[in-house]
Amino acid sequence: MAFLEIKNISRSFAGKKILDDISLSVEQHSFVSLLGHSGCGKTTLLRIIAGLETSESGSIMLAGKDITGVPVQERNIGIVFQNYALFPHMNVFENVAFGLKLQKKDPGAIKVKVAEVLDKVRLSAMSKKNVSFLSGGEQQRVALARAIATEPQLLLLDEPLSNLDHALRIQARNELKRLQKETGISFVYVTHDQSEALALSDSVSVMDTGRIRQRGTPEEIYYQPKDLFTAGFIGRYNIFDQKHTVEHFKINIGANAVAAILPEHLMISAHPESKLQIKDILFNGPLTEYIITEEEFEYHAVLLSEQAGSLRTGMSVYISARPENIKTILQ
Repeated sequence: MAFLEIKNISRSFAGKKILDDISLSVEQHSFVSLLGHSGCGKTTLLRIIAGLETSESGSIMLAGKDITGVPVQERNIGIVFQNYALFPHMNVFENVAFGLKLQKKDPGAIKVKVAEVLDKVRLSAMSKKNVSFLSGGEQQRVALARAIATEPQLLLLDEPLSNLDHALRIQARNELKRLQKETGISFVYVTHDQSEALALSDSVSVMDTGRIRQRGTPEEIYYQPKDLFTAGFIGRYNIFDQKHTVEHFKINIGANAVAAILPEHLMISAHPESKLQIKDILFNGPLTEYIITEEEFEYHAVLLSEQAGSLRTGMSVYISARPENIKTILQ
């Protein structure tokens, strides 16, 4: 049996199905992401796991125990919210110690434990500093320290990096991965950011309209999408119907399928007789993205910037791809 077992969870709001018979398993010591657009149900599922909301059906097992009806304070689950929910009138030490005091731990033991977790999140030098004067990245680490101080069996994280700027997000992402490995706590992480989910996770569950579309390792999700939604959401695959697949790649995929090709696998070359044109070029440092139009269709190709050559906006181009990089997806 998995460490966390979610079976047939459903939930509706105002007659709208938010979660539709969701089942999911999480192995012990793993990092699992729930990935999807806003409104797909991922935060609702997280709150039901925590006990902050109830489901209409289904069950939740944690470490072999049915916790479906167990009060939130008795579940031994840590939570890090999007806004961190720190106590602004307290310093770092007091925030981290809060849960331990609720558990009526010995003051000496609290002091030792807070020092231990602050060391893990690299905030030992700031224990007496008021949290209101910390940067966003530092506040995020305080929230993490407070969550792991009580030694939860499971840690739930709801978009904890969304309020950070790009550079801090990358740094905090690396810290999250390190912390999960060091503590061995199972993490369930909610995000709408594909790059975060792929970089952090042992397993990714792609959610859409209250259902899990696909679950697998980051590599499986990215390179082997099972449906059009996952292909478009995760890898931003280019989608070609039967007619254009035959025309551009000389492959017949059948009337009930489409061809999907990652932008980095779509090759382009200048050709004055082609009806495809470069509509726009987006320079992103090491990578350059080319937006290519064909009548009402639009495709994307990504090249290393140093290999971009003389391609220019308005230029006519041919496209091609290696057969092994063309995925067939049934509609």
